[in-house]
Amino acid sequence: MTLPAPLFEAVPNFSEGRDAAKISRIVDAVGGVPGIRVLGVHSDPDHNRSVLTFAGEEEAVLSGAMALARSCAVELDLTSQAGEHPRMGVLDVLPFVPLAGATMEDAAGLARRAGEVLGSLGYVVFLYGAAASAPHRRDLPDIRRGGYEGVAERLSDPRWRPDYGPWMLDPGRGAVAVGARPFLVAFNAFLDTDDVEVARTIARRIRESGGGLPALKALGLLVDGRAQVSMNLTDLSLTPIHLALEAVRSAASDLGASVESTELVGLAPLPAILDAARHYLGLRELGPEHVLETNLHDLSS
Repeated sequence: MTLPAPLFEAVPNFSEGRDAAKISRIVDAVGGVPGIRVLGVHSDPDHNRSVLTFAGEEEAVLSGAMALARSCAVELDLTSQAGEHPRMGVLDVLPFVPLAGATMEDAAGLARRAGEVLGSLGYVVFLYGAAASAPHRRDLPDIRRGGYEGVAERLSDPRWRPDYGPWMLDPGRGAVAVGARPFLVAFNAFLDTDDVEVARTIARRIRESGGGLPALKALGLLVDGRAQVSMNLTDLSLTPIHLALEAVRSAASDLGASVESTELVGLAPLPAILDAARHYLGLRELGPEHVLETNLHDLSS
C-alpha cells in the first residue's frame, strides 16, 4: 500500500492590498503551478497587505513559493508602498505549515530549501520559527522589529547577517522571513473608537510579551477609520479565539471602549470555530458530526 505524499500549507504575506490587478497577477502566478491549490486570499487596503493561502505536496509548494517570489519582485516596489501594517519586504513573510502526513521538521526543511532558492533570486532571507538558525531569530517579531528600516540597521551586526541572499537590502525588494510554524489564526477586533492609542494599549496588555495571554501576539493599528487590535493566535490549545476576544473586550471596557466587530484573516481550522461556537452558544456538545456540510462531505468522499 502506497501512503499519500505529505501535504504542506504556505501562508505568505505580500505588501500589496490595494491594486486588484497586481494582486490578481501574483495569485494567478501561484495558482498556475501544477499541483497547487489556492485556498484563499485576503487583501486589506489599509494594511496594504495581502495574505495568500495555498497548499500541496512539497515540490509543488516549493515551486509555488518561487513563482510567488518572482511575481512579487516584478509587480511590487517597497519604496512606493505604505500601509498601517509594519513591513520589511515585498514578499514579507513566507511560513510553511505541516498538514497531513508532514512533521514540523519536514516543514522546517522545506523552509530552508525555499530560503536558499529565494536567496539565489536576490532576496535577503531570514529563517524563523522551527527553521531558525539561531535562538534569537526564532520569533518573527524579533526579525521584523522596526520594519525595513530596522532590518537595514541590523545588517551590520554579525548576529543579524541574512541566512541566504545578499548582505545588503535592495530598497525596492526588502527582506523576507521564511519559516516553519504550527497553524496560526489571524484575528482582528475593531473598536468603536478612532483613537489608535486605545488599541495599542489593549495590544500591550493582552499579548504574551506584555504579560497577557500565552501564544498571543497583538498590535494596535488604525484601519478604515477605526482602532483595530490585530492578533495572531499561535497555539489555539493555549489561547483559543473566544479567550482572545474576551481579553480585548475586558481591556477595552477599562478604557471606555468596546468591540464593534471582528475579522478573520485567512483560514481557521474547524475545531477553532466549533470551540468558539460552543462557548458563545453555551452548547454542551458541538463537534464536526453536528455540522451538515461535514456530513455531506463524508457522504461524497
